[in-house]
Amino acid sequence: MFAMPPFQALLNAAIPDHEADAFTPPRAEEPRLLDPAVQWFLGGLSHWDAEHFLFIAERGYLYEHNYAFFPLFPVILRGLAETILQPLSGCLTLRGRLLLAVALGNSALFLLSVVALYGLGRVVLQDRRLALVSSLLYCLTPANVFMTAGYSESLFAALTFGGLFLLERGYTFRACLALSIATAARANGLVNVGFLLYLPLQQALSKIWGLRKDNNRHNKCLQYTWIVARLLFTAALGTAVIAFPFLVFQYYGYRVFCTPSLSLEQVSPALIQLAEDKGYRVPDENAPPPLWCLRPLPLLYSHIQDVYWDVGFLRYFQLKQIPNFLLALPMATLGMAAAYMYYRANPTRCLRLGLWDRGANKRPDKPTPGFYSPRVFLYVVHATMLLGFGTFCMHVQVLTRFLSSSSPVPFWISAHLLLLYEPLLQRRSPPTYNKGQQRGTPRTVFLYLPQNPIVHLLSRWKTCSIPTRWILGYFISYWLMGLALHCNFLPWT
Repeated sequence: MFAMPPFQALLNAAIPDHEADAFTPPRAEEPRLLDPAVQWFLGGLSHWDAEHFLFIAERGYLYEHNYAFFPLFPVILRGLAETILQPLSGCLTLRGRLLLAVALGNSALFLLSVVALYGLGRVVLQDRRLALVSSLLYCLTPANVFMTAGYSESLFAALTFGGLFLLERGYTFRACLALSIATAARANGLVNVGFLLYLPLQQALSKIWGLRKDNNRHNKCLQYTWIVARLLFTAALGTAVIAFPFLVFQYYGYRVFCTPSLSLEQVSPALIQLAEDKGYRVPDENAPPPLWCLRPLPLLYSHIQDVYWDVGFLRYFQLKQIPNFLLALPMATLGMAAAYMYYRANPTRCLRLGLWDRGANKRPDKPTPGFYSPRVFLYVVHATMLLGFGTFCMHVQVLTRFLSSSSPVPFWISAHLLLLYEPLLQRRSPPTYNKGQQRGTPRTVFLYLPQNPIVHLLSRWKTCSIPTRWILGYFISYWLMGLALHCNFLPWT
């Protein structure tokens, strides 16, 4: 992660930038002493959508399409630039400090997301080896460039994985707060409401099942009432808390554009000229409100996705988009493989929606550790829903970063396949010794993993199995191509 800024700087210098029709606002300040060096070293991290986040952090929300980017990440960047990096203001403009904040902040957030993913894997998978390998694979995520560039992916992943870890451990209120903050970073944080609705429902059904032998009807009725009331309260409150940042931000956008109080005389002429050249809408108290304000449900986010990004059901299904479908194919394949393999291993559980596992003796089945654990069901459903929505309703190439920052399943299934099919990672045990046996001569070497299994595999690439080469080849090739293409304004995921 820390090697990426210098690596992308070399690639950015070696490959000419593509002339892309991307958002490029005029600079607010003249460069200072260190700005050229920072721009050379970190400029590749400010391309494509990163420019929106930097613009918002520097000048606030102005253009209508800026509101597609939620405020938490720009607020963090501005906070870092005005606090920790404030001593550099004499030799760096605000934009230069914001670029430094991107590199430092996202590096720290990515490390937090790795720790959160490992903790979540330990709790859900109940398999330390699988949790470790999946976390190491996540460090080589195919969406790596978006985890370091000026995007909110690392922030969202850290909050989402951390919130789900807290929820799995039973810290419902803290989990709600974390998932609510995640919604302030990305709109798809709303989908996490499903976890808060499902897990309490599963626990409630388990408690109701445990009361079946209680012969006291009055006591049983009271307990049923309490369980249902608590479930409804938790679901309603949790949904409201998680959705609150999204609703507040939509209301803010509505007030800015539908009841504007800003006059164009208050905006920089250079920004007004850019709006005229590109057709960007700016709030103006002297202009009529946009048409979306008159809709029964005036959501600015939906309007932006429809008009500016042309996002909609099956809109991307065109012959010219075949390369983008191919670009998303590896991540889509991992998602489909996870759903298929989990269903094949647990058809009955899937048909019961994972709400209970009962054998013929009406006792809970013994939990299965690993990817086929009962607790993985909800995460597979979540990943499958994201995969379906991303394929049919979004720009399909963003599936790679969309799933990588929202779901642990692509990394769990990849680690599962590595441990299943790679002989070099077959279970090994620490050396054991007989009485009187010298410590230099181990009796057996089974069930033991090397300290870093991924490095172990890469150092023995020629002897790796074909599934291992496909999985690691995909992760590493996208890791490298992402840096080379994104940092030079070339289309990527």
